[in-house]
Amino acid sequence: MRALIIALLAAPALAGCVSTVKSVVTAPVKAVGQVADWSTTSQDEADRNRGRAMRAREERLGKLTRQRDKAAEKCRSGQQDQCQRAEVLDHEIEAVMAEQI
Repeated sequence: MRALIIALLAAPALAGCVSTVKSVVTAPVKAVGQVADWSTTSQDEADRNRGRAMRAREERLGKLTRQRDKAAEKCRSGQQDQCQRAEVLDHEIEAVMAEQI
């Protein structure tokens, strides 16, 4: 009878120990999984990054194109230094368009 009472009283304490042991055993597995998540790029993240890069490239091309157009207009009005600037901007535009994303 005494053994039964001791066993019933010890049961809640054992449940806590089992839970703690389970947590300690599974912690390294969870940590490795978290490190793997942090060190890899998901497809969604890769798509977002590619979209950002494409938008940045398009903004750069737009800015260069506007600058080239202004320089070409000034070149046509007789400013010779702007002719060279328009040519340089043309080459920059070609370089940006040739970049890999």
